[in-house]
Amino acid sequence: MELELIRTYYPEGTNGNLLSNGLGLCHTIELPWLDNQHGISCIPEGRYELVKRWSDSKKWHLLVCDVPNRDLILIHPANDALKELKGCIAPVTTLTGQGKGSDSRIVFNKLKEWIYPILERNEKVFLNIKSDQDEHSTEGNSAHT
Repeated sequence: MELELIRTYYPEGTNGNLLSNGLGLCHTIELPWLDNQHGISCIPEGRYELVKRWSDSKKWHLLVCDVPNRDLILIHPANDALKELKGCIAPVTTLTGQGKGSDSRIVFNKLKEWIYPILERNEKVFLNIKSDQDEHSTEGNSAHT
């Protein structure tokens, strides 16, 4: 299965729309693009495999595999990227600002209910991250092209 994350970059955070076969699943929030710097930047655009992962702190969530120069990039609940994320992706029900949203846990649980059975059938799930623009008008985002 191929999922698509279409991003819009802002100085205070990155907002996105997560799609499957062109249909919207939810919005997403991430840190702003700061050249893929560990802990303060969203990850580069590209195609990544998603797998199930467990940790005591996050419980069941999704791991974004093989991110260049980064590790432990997760998809997990959060409503404020600058306060709650270190490079991970958070699904949200509603976008409320740059890198901010609401009701993340509700939509995250729905995503798990939809994606986990696919993974349990040993089918692969990929996340394709792209910009909402062909050319980036936001200064500093040229690394995404």
